[in-house]
Amino acid sequence: MHPTLQQDLTRFPLILDHTRRLAETFLAGLNERPVCPPAAAQQLKLGDDRLSAEGVGAQAALEHFWQHYADGLSASAGPRYFGFVTGGATPAALAGDWLVSVFDQNSLLSHDTVAAAIELAAIEQLKSLLGLPKTFSGSLVSGATMANFCGLAIGRQWLGAQRGINVAQQGVAALGAVQVLAANPHSSSEKALGMLGIGRDALVPIAPLPDSEAIDPDALARHLAAHPATPTIVLASAGTVNTTAFDNISRLLALRERYGFWLHVDAAFGGVAACSPAYAPLLEGWQQADSITVDAHKWLNVPYDSAIQFTRHLALQMQVFQNVSAYMEAPALRPDHYLHLTPENSRRFRALPLWMALKAYGRDGIRDMVERNILLAKQLGDGLTASEGFCLLAPVNLNVVCFALTGISGDAEAERDNFLARLDRHGIIRCTATHYQGQPAIRAALVNWMTEESDIALALDSLRACRFTAN
Repeated sequence: MHPTLQQDLTRFPLILDHTRRLAETFLAGLNERPVCPPAAAQQLKLGDDRLSAEGVGAQAALEHFWQHYADGLSASAGPRYFGFVTGGATPAALAGDWLVSVFDQNSLLSHDTVAAAIELAAIEQLKSLLGLPKTFSGSLVSGATMANFCGLAIGRQWLGAQRGINVAQQGVAALGAVQVLAANPHSSSEKALGMLGIGRDALVPIAPLPDSEAIDPDALARHLAAHPATPTIVLASAGTVNTTAFDNISRLLALRERYGFWLHVDAAFGGVAACSPAYAPLLEGWQQADSITVDAHKWLNVPYDSAIQFTRHLALQMQVFQNVSAYMEAPALRPDHYLHLTPENSRRFRALPLWMALKAYGRDGIRDMVERNILLAKQLGDGLTASEGFCLLAPVNLNVVCFALTGISGDAEAERDNFLARLDRHGIIRCTATHYQGQPAIRAALVNWMTEESDIALALDSLRACRFTAN
């Protein structure tokens, strides 16, 4: 064994203890850490792109990283990071994630590890939490992009099956042109269309309802009536990025009965609202969708990367993703054969952090996290409404606040960007830029389990302080 490897094997307990102490230091300073570190702190140090011959050993590598790069880490796991839709990591989920690397299980099949059984258990608990029926199967994937990819891939297979075509076997060209209909789809679905060979041009925008990002079911009905023979996938949004608008899934289901399309529901973060009786009606009908996307590394506060794809069409899923080989177990209609259910063959024990979080906090704990974030988002919206220089662009329906700057005399987009740059330098709160109904806008998304009223007060103070300052 190489001397450095031998040395690290001997010192393994010391290395783990050193790692734990660095983690404790990071977590203890999370509230004070800038949500967006200075650009200089994000630069690579001279020589760190070159591979040495001997190596320095684990402890020296840890120390080098901490000394030179710890300041370049953002507080994205903290309570005032409202950029994108970024969750944190609850203690149970973090503990599970640490152990995933220790255990190093390849959870592709069920015959040599308990990992597949834990994944199946996590999926069953999650279906119970979200009110989804047992007829759905589910698999852990890396994020909403791959969950949407899976749902659309199974939908593509279903469209072929309606026409006597096995797309996975014959190729997408055998199916011909497909139309994908949506009002405000997430960009990850467009990316998936490109990867699947359906093509981004297959996405046909359908008009939204007035003053909303939700699809207009009447406009959708008119388009379907005008194109009755075209293979069709409808992408429903259960929580749009800007305003958390929800498509009326019940109306879409009625149209599916008439026109026979595949209904995919992108509920990456909005789906978790189903755990709250107060907000579950927003998702009425999603129990009958053909496929669903839900992220765990958003509102469930499981560390990256973690998402779930659900479908009611397990046999079609296995047609798409089966991996046949002389040295692999043959596909069978069992929900724990994950090798045959997702694009990945090798896959880490991604289910353990989710299972740990659900086991640790249960239905009531997850519901508290969701409802508290929504309450705090509304408080943030109220505070902005009462503050000079800001206005809401849409009501705070859930956990995202969409707002804009007022009193602008020049270029609205440039002033918005300058404001966000000042906010980043202030380091208290992280928001992101967007556009809403053609207007430069700003988003604040609240999904962190630690966010409290005091964080909203600090956030509002920072927003107000940065609004009219020049620095």
